[in-house]
Amino acid sequence: MADLTPRQIVAELDRYIVGQNAAKRAVAIAIRNRWRRQQLDPELRKDVMPKNIIMIGSTGVGKTEIARRLAQLIGAPFLKVEATKYTEVGYHGRDVESMIRDLTEIAVGMVRQEQRQLVETEAKEHVTERLLDLLLPTSPSWDSDDPEEDERHQRTRQKLRKKLEAGELEDRMVELSVEQKIVPVQIFSNLGMEQMDVDFQNMFERIMPRQNQQRQMPVKEARRVLLEQETDALIDRQVVTEKAIELTENEGIVFIDELDKICGPQSTHGPDVSRQGVQRDLLPIVEGTTVNTRYGPVRTDHILFIAAGAFHLSKPADLMPELQGRFPIRVELTDLTQEDFLRILTEPKHSLTRQYTELLATEGIKLDFTKEGISALAEIAYEVNQTTQNIGARRLQTILERVIEDVSFEGPDLKKKTVRIDDKYVRDRLSDILQKEDLSKFIL
Repeated sequence: MADLTPRQIVAELDRYIVGQNAAKRAVAIAIRNRWRRQQLDPELRKDVMPKNIIMIGSTGVGKTEIARRLAQLIGAPFLKVEATKYTEVGYHGRDVESMIRDLTEIAVGMVRQEQRQLVETEAKEHVTERLLDLLLPTSPSWDSDDPEEDERHQRTRQKLRKKLEAGELEDRMVELSVEQKIVPVQIFSNLGMEQMDVDFQNMFERIMPRQNQQRQMPVKEARRVLLEQETDALIDRQVVTEKAIELTENEGIVFIDELDKICGPQSTHGPDVSRQGVQRDLLPIVEGTTVNTRYGPVRTDHILFIAAGAFHLSKPADLMPELQGRFPIRVELTDLTQEDFLRILTEPKHSLTRQYTELLATEGIKLDFTKEGISALAEIAYEVNQTTQNIGARRLQTILERVIEDVSFEGPDLKKKTVRIDDKYVRDRLSDILQKEDLSKFIL
């Protein structure tokens, strides 16, 4: 992250996402400010809070993709949640604190993966020794103090080691003890572990007996199981926990989608479980509080929250004033034009046209997208968005899937392995749907 300036972050995002420069600039500045904060004096650092962002724009314009690509770019723990799945504390459903627990779990997984890479070499050495023990078990009559017998055993072991390293024993069967983990989730109905006291799951893991099962498997599969066992044994769990909590607190990103769905006037009858109540519960999380997780308390003061919503029927001003104040940066994402659709089909690193080309190339089929064909795809996608529901860039997927449907289905049996996708081909495949506008509402 230290090496990426805001301009470089935007340039990286441009490789995957077309347009929406205002949103890209906002998230790039927010990420760079994190690095700047780390350079400050510790006394001042704790008072510099992240500037949370609200992205306003209709579906399919790139809100989620910007946040997701950003997290991948900087290697930060990232969690996407929908505001609509949370309810006020005391009602059936998930409470908002569970998002921080989920984010911590993601950070633990990331740190554990880093630690795995550090101990992988040593773990592989241990795996080789254990495989040799399984392939050449010592007999009860073997005397290690007898020099001749010990030397003979070592020679046999060395021969096996060479064969093992050369891959000659991959299909040899060995018997291995595999631990069966039992997690008693089912006895807690559909509330799940995250609703329980955070120590309960660890407690049950200690109480429930560990069951070991003897299994016959080939060496290639045993190597994978043993590597998992040896790696877990070498990783220091305390180090993982400490680093994961630090990573969550300082670099975590929570993307709260559908914020506009919990936004609106206060209910005048009955408890308002899904709107004002969720906003009230969300406020301390965004403001900065301590959430108890199974790995220990996690502070949310410096977690970056990016909220998003279409805000068709409501506006950000309908949010609680206190919550509005916690999202000081607002960026509006523009609707996609025909020109944007054209760029989406050609410019991103893994564009849709490239994805389909590579997919069908696995069966020896060459898709030849002409310039006119791509222009027709962009034009039709834009027109359908204008005449029916506007679903943004997702419309391109439905259009392309329809155009390629015949080739995908008949692919393995096609005699002519080159398919030219030009203007005529595209319009022939979509003509029926475009003529029957009422039908296109259901199909496209």
